[in-house]
Parts: sequence; C-alpha cells; structure tokens
Amino acid sequence: MQKEINNQAIQQRSLKILLLFLLLTVTTGIFLISILTTITSPRRIPSHDSTIHDRSLRGAIISADGYTLSYSQKTYQAVIRGESINPDKKTLFIRLFSIYSNIPEVEIEKKFKDSKGREKKGNIVLSKTLHTKSAMQLKSLAHKLRQLGVFRSIKNRNGIQVLYGLDIIENGEQRRFPLENIMTPILGYVGEKTEDGYVRPEGKKGLERVYEKHITSKKNGYFRGKRDVLGAVIHDKNSMKIHRVDGLNVHLNIPLSLQRRVELMLDSMKEKIEAEEIIVAVMESKTGKVLSLASSERFNPAHITQNDIAALNPKFSEYPYEAGSVLKPISLAIALNHNLVTPTTIFNTYNGKLRIGKRHWITDDDKFPSLSVTDIIVHSSNVGISQISWKLTGKEFREGLLGFGLSRPTGIDLSRDLPGQIKPLNLLNNELHRANSSYGYGMMVTFAQLFKAYSAFNNDGIAVTPRIVDYLEDANGNHYNPPKPISGNLEAINPKAANQIHDILLEVVKRGTGVKAQYPGLEVGGKTGTAHIAKNGHYVREYHSSFYGFVNDKEGHKYTVGVLVIRAKKYLHYFASLSAVPTFHNIVDILVDQEYLKPDTPQTDEEENLQAQLTTEPVKQIPATAVKQDRSIQQNLPKPAATPANKNNSVNELFNPKKKTSTPPKPYEPLQPPKQTKPAQQIQSPRQNKPMQPFYNQPANKKSSHEQFKNMF
Repeated sequence: MQKEINNQAIQQRSLKILLLFLLLTVTTGIFLISILTTITSPRRIPSHDSTIHDRSLRGAIISADGYTLSYSQKTYQAVIRGESINPDKKTLFIRLFSIYSNIPEVEIEKKFKDSKGREKKGNIVLSKTLHTKSAMQLKSLAHKLRQLGVFRSIKNRNGIQVLYGLDIIENGEQRRFPLENIMTPILGYVGEKTEDGYVRPEGKKGLERVYEKHITSKKNGYFRGKRDVLGAVIHDKNSMKIHRVDGLNVHLNIPLSLQRRVELMLDSMKEKIEAEEIIVAVMESKTGKVLSLASSERFNPAHITQNDIAALNPKFSEYPYEAGSVLKPISLAIALNHNLVTPTTIFNTYNGKLRIGKRHWITDDDKFPSLSVTDIIVHSSNVGISQISWKLTGKEFREGLLGFGLSRPTGIDLSRDLPGQIKPLNLLNNELHRANSSYGYGMMVTFAQLFKAYSAFNNDGIAVTPRIVDYLEDANGNHYNPPKPISGNLEAINPKAANQIHDILLEVVKRGTGVKAQYPGLEVGGKTGTAHIAKNGHYVREYHSSFYGFVNDKEGHKYTVGVLVIRAKKYLHYFASLSAVPTFHNIVDILVDQEYLKPDTPQTDEEENLQAQLTTEPVKQIPATAVKQDRSIQQNLPKPAATPANKNNSVNELFNPKKKTSTPPKPYEPLQPPKQTKPAQQIQSPRQNKPMQPFYNQPANKKSSHEQFKNMF
C-alpha cells in the first residue's frame, strides 16, 4: 500500500516537472520570436540616407522640318492638409495659390469642402496636373507662405505637434500635342497606365502605338547618398548618381509645312464637294518616304470628344473598300507581265455591253465598238478589261494581285494594317468572278494597298512600302533605323510591263478621264475610279471616288500620289473627275509651290534667239585692268541676303505672318487642260467636259484654334 502511495507521488511530481518544462519552453519560444521580430522589422528611426528620383520620359515625335508634334512632360500634384491652414489667412492662401497655379479661386474653394458642404480636415489634393514651371513656382510659394504664418501646427495621431505645409509631389507624366489636330490621325492618341502610383502615357493608336516599344521610358535615374539635418543629399565620394534613359525620339519623313498646306486644302475641298472624308498621300516613288499623309477628319489627341470617335481609326490602312476602276491598270499589268497582250492589241468592246451567261451583263459608260488595250484604260472600259482578264487563268490572276500586295498588309508604320480580301481561287476560275474583280468589285482593298501598288508603275515594277518614320534618335544624337516592316518592297511586275502601264496612265491624263490632272511642264499619269458603296448586300447611290497616279519632273523628282474621296454628296461630284482629280491637281500645285517639283518651262522665241547669239558670236577679250576694276567694285557692293527655298524655311517663320521670307503663294487655280481633238468614232464622256472651279486656300473649319495657322502659308 505504501509502495502505491509512493508511486503515485512520483507520478504527480513528474507531471508537475513536465508541465513546468513545457511552460518554460513556450515562454522561451515566445521570447525568441519576439527578439527575431524586433531584429527583422524596420526600425522607425530617421534614415541617414536620402534619394532624389529622376524618372525618365517618353520620347517625342518630330516632323521632318524639326517641329515637335508630341512630347511628354512631368506632372505634379499639390497637396495641403485642410486643418493646417490658419483660418484667418485661408482667403490669402486661396488667392495666392490661384495666381501661381492659374486655377480659379472658386474651384480651389470647392476642394476644401466635402459633398455635404463640411470643411475637410485631412489631406486635400488641390491639383493633379501641374506642369514643371507651375510646380517650381508653387514650391517657392510654399516657402513664402510659411514665412507669412499661413500654416499652423496640429497634433498627429501620436499627439506630436507637426507643422504641415503645401506639398508639391511628382505624380506622373503627361503627353502634350502642341499643334492640336495637325497630322492626326497619323500621330494617334494615348491612354494612361499606373506604375506604383506614377501615371505614364501609353500609345493606343497611330505612331504612338506603333513605336510604343521604342519611345516609351527606358530607365529611371536617381541620386542617392547621406543626408544632412535638413534632408538634402550630401555630395561626396559615397553618393551615387544614375542617369535616366529617356525613350527614343521619332523623326518623320513628313514636313509640317507641306502637311499643313495639304490639310487646309482638304478642308476646303471637303466643304466644296460636300464629302464625308477625303484622304490623300504623297510618297517618293523610289524610296517609299511618305511626304504627306492627310485626312480631312482630324481630332485633338489631348481633348477627344464623342464626335471624334469615328476619326480615331486612320482610314489609310483600316478602311477596306471596293476599289472600282483604279484596279484596271493592275489587272492589265498582270496580263502584260505574262506577255498575253500588248498596248496595241485590239478588243471587240461590243458597243459597251457584253453578256455573260443568261442573266449577267457587263456594261460601259462610253460605247465603243472596239478599243485598243491602251484605250481600254483611257476610257475605263469594263468590257475590255474583262476580256483581258479572261486571257489569264484564275491562278495567274490571283497570284498577280498578291504580287502587287493586295490581300496582305502593306507594312506601313501605322497601328493597324488590314490585309483586305480578294476572292479565292475556285471563284476566280469562273469568268464572271474574274471579270468582276478585274474592274475592282467583289474584293476589298485599302488605300495604303493601292497607294503601294501604284508606286510600281513609277518605279520599274517595284512596289515600295510606304514609310512615315525616317529614323529614331536617342538623347546623345545617335540615329537608329526604324524596325523593318513585315511586308517589304515587292517585285510586282517586270520593268517592261511597268513602263507600258506608265505610258498608258500618261494617256489617261492626256485624253481620258484624268485630263483635269494635267500640269504644264510635269509628267502626270494616273487612273480614276468611281465605285458604288454596298450596304446590306446591295449597292446604293453612294460612291468612293479615287485617283491614284504619279507626277515627275525632269530633274528626277518622282512622286506617287493617291486620293480617296468618301461619299461626295454634291450633285455629280461623286465622279472622280470632279472630286478626286481636282484634289490631285491641288496637291501637285502645292508640291510645285513648295519646290518639291520643278516644272519644265519651254523657252520663248526671244530666249531662243538670245541663246543662239551667245553661242554664235565670238567671245571678246576683256582687258586685265577692267577685270581688276570690276573685282574692286564687286568687293564694295553689299552681299545679297540669302533666300532659302520654301520647303527649307523654319516653322517659326512660317507661323509668323510679319516675317515674309518668300512671296505669298498663288491661290489654287488649276489650269484648264488644253483642248483635245476627238478621235475618230469615239464619243467623249460628259464627265470630261466640266470645267474646274478655282480652289481658294481657306480652311473649312474657322474655329479660333485654327486661326494661328491662317497665315502659315
């Protein structure tokens, strides 16, 4: 019995010892965890180091003549603690802040009250979009307000008296478009993205989107080191400075001076012919450099409204449509490339009406019993081009269209480059579908595709890719080539076929539907197209009018030019000869005035006689004394002032109406084409006999935001 009692006592002592041990273990564990937490947690003591951030900026977009079209600048926000302002001096604070920030006093007063009209006591954001200059001025104001006793000390949560003031904090980056709607929608627009509370722009359309990877900020900079008692970084051997790396600047092939002239002309033409939109392009035929890419529908990227939504997508490469007759030279070029016809081959055109099958007819506006291949294009015969397409197999025709870049992206450097659509091979093997496609129906193309295709007729068969951007540049002035396009230059046809089409397009302008594109002293060729617009599977009385062609001078300047008019509503002006062709002529007039083209002016009889005398009369010897005397006189004469060409003038001079560096340009009054004798057994189209109305250089949109550009050119 005593033994059991002893065993029970031993068990009780053992249990107590175990419990005591467990208690000590837990207590020790808690102690160790507490020490570890204290060691690893950040200590709330003032740091001896300080860092000044220098965030990088997005690159700028710059025109060919050196004018900045879009750029980025840092933005700041102004923050004040409501209860920290001395009530007796609140009015003074609001008034001074309004003067320095250019924000109305009424708006500032509203910031200090909540939705119920009660005074706010916490942090109040007075502005989030302060620019650098305003931010610097407000920082100076904050220091002066402290000296004036505008701020008072208040207790924080820990019961410590703290003097809060006006804080100016860098909060982001804002994209600026100083010229408002100029060169849109090519430039595109930006949205916003937030990185650790810092707002940055992000490209959404146009060049801002295409070159997002290149122009976006690369690397932030900072200066870090020990700080003094006032918080300033001490410059010593232990401090570290990392320079920021900004995004690359994008330099365009498009000069502002030429682009603005074209845009103002489009505004006037749109109003004159009551069109929904007009888009045009000018490109060097050999290099692909785009000198102008303009639309009559533009917007201000900094202030996009509901009415601007339709204009946000650039129609140059995002608007597929049925081309119409401008596709006929391409169809003929494919046949010439296969040596199936020649420019003089004669086709029976059945007086403008050809039956296919039992129910389908192909018709022409002008009725001819027969036409040569050249005249099929000159008079835009559907019957003739259909028969030419029948000499090709469906495969040859389709591959030929693909060779010109149809149904594939052009490679133009815009945010979207739609491929369009041509009929599949099984349909093009059918004569009706092949004929329909040969004159531009039953297929979808874009302006950029036809623009690229027509460059082949002015470039020995090579269709060049339009390029808006010339080069990229870093902060050190180093130049970089833009990324290569997915679709490069195309060997569309052989040089012989290209030159044959070149000559045929010259005939179209000399005596066909493009006579109003003639320009004395220049080589002008092209093709008109007036195509019905389809809605809900049916063609309606709305049209796309276009003219694609080229203009060259004898000094080697060669340009491809394209014009597309969408839904011209003025009576009969839906015909390309009354809308697209006059627009083309106005573009040529601008190119001449800006000295991109130099017309060849023939010598008069007096000039020829004088030249003959100079070459036949013996040269008289001039005495050496006379030469010396002449040189001395020349040295004493004042030197003539340099007069640069229009296209080399600085943009500042162009914007300043007081400084006239050149004679003012003449108004756009296209010359009347010379009278043409009607060929035998040919009927002239009534579209060719309408005289052109003079064009005057006045912008259609007369809002105050455009007034600064009225005297630009």
